[in-house]
Amino acid sequence: MSETDRSISQEEIVQLQKKFSEIKHSINNALAVMMALSEMSQRRPDYAEKLATTVLAKAPQIVSSLQEFTQALNEQADAKPSVAGGSK
Repeated sequence: MSETDRSISQEEIVQLQKKFSEIKHSINNALAVMMALSEMSQRRPDYAEKLATTVLAKAPQIVSSLQEFTQALNEQADAKPSVAGGSK
């Protein structure tokens, strides 16, 4: 079976889009917190430790979220052979 013989249903695409949107929102929130703490630590050095702690906590969460989405995308792409080519 070739790569072009695989398809994803509309429902699966909607689910992937929803998951992507959730991950994008989560990453955006984490980066916003890190940016705010970064700006604060420039004005008040006592925020530098909070920034470091936050980055060390949030960065692995971001990577994990992206890995989960990649896995879900790969599962959908690999799991559904198309029946358009006809049955055997």
